[in-house]
Amino acid sequence: MKAATFIEPGKMVITEAPKPTIEKKTDAVIRIIRACVCGSDLWWYRGLSKRESGSLVGHEAIGVVESVGEAVTDIKAGDFVIVPFTHGCGHCAACLAGFDGDCTNQEGGGNGGYQGEFLRYTNANWGLVKIPGQPADYSDEMLNNLLTLSDVMATGYHAAVSAEVKPGDTVVVMGDGAVGLCGVIGAKLLGAEQIIAMSRHEDRQKLALEFGATDIVAERGDEAVAKVMALTDNAGANAVLECVGTEQSVATAVAVAGAGAVIGRVGIPQKAEMNTNVLFRKNIGLRGGIAAVTTHDKARLLDAVLKGEINPGKVFTQRFNLDDIQAAYEAMDQRQAIKSLLVISD
Repeated sequence: MKAATFIEPGKMVITEAPKPTIEKKTDAVIRIIRACVCGSDLWWYRGLSKRESGSLVGHEAIGVVESVGEAVTDIKAGDFVIVPFTHGCGHCAACLAGFDGDCTNQEGGGNGGYQGEFLRYTNANWGLVKIPGQPADYSDEMLNNLLTLSDVMATGYHAAVSAEVKPGDTVVVMGDGAVGLCGVIGAKLLGAEQIIAMSRHEDRQKLALEFGATDIVAERGDEAVAKVMALTDNAGANAVLECVGTEQSVATAVAVAGAGAVIGRVGIPQKAEMNTNVLFRKNIGLRGGIAAVTTHDKARLLDAVLKGEINPGKVFTQRFNLDDIQAAYEAMDQRQAIKSLLVISD
């Protein structure tokens, strides 16, 4: 099978890899229909984190089940599914508490990356999310919406849920990447009345407004804090969605939070240390982490997409075939695309 393969920072190629097979009774083999490049993929693509040369990559996809292990009873061959990166088992304490991103029985993605023609998916019985019908039943736009439910939309929504967004709230969203934009959708879905998107890029500002943002703040640092305070009558936000992970973003998130606010943090932390005294002085809560993709999809997001309540697939602003994997990464790396879509098969 063809699969996207990491060679070295800045270099992606397509290689021929063995087609995955059922290795454990809890496995499924998925034929990938669509996949995409994630902002977190840019960490090792840019050399900011280590990755083994020759490794297969990707963690977001939708596809059709080709075969299942004998213990997989809720999913069968031929099912059209969302393929979450979380691989939750559905029965450990973390999954039962609604945090399948922290499943204690995760086994990883098997022997193939999501940016390829086939994938072995572990913990398939509960982790996979069945979509009604078949890919041919859906428009191109809807397929893109469904693809976001494998990670990016669920992660943006996880930020909003972690921040305990409630109807009528004022929410600040830190970050205008695909996760931040999906955070705007998540805040709107949970009933936020005022959504302030922090963005300096015109194309992303327009999409944030389309997704439900009421205000845009392009400034950074102290100027950004002053602008948010002016927009909130100096009260600050009821909830803050931190979708970047940099030291400046986290510091700004704390500064714009009002008394008693909760910060929902899904940006991958880029600094280990944090001064929590500033949280104490304003009764600010901090929570969040790896998204509970399967939990959120089954509880709310799949239904919202199928009913047309949300259209997160608009974060895909450029599309590529699998053979053009290098160009897909370059478009993300150079900020030419908000998110790169990979069309793998029909």
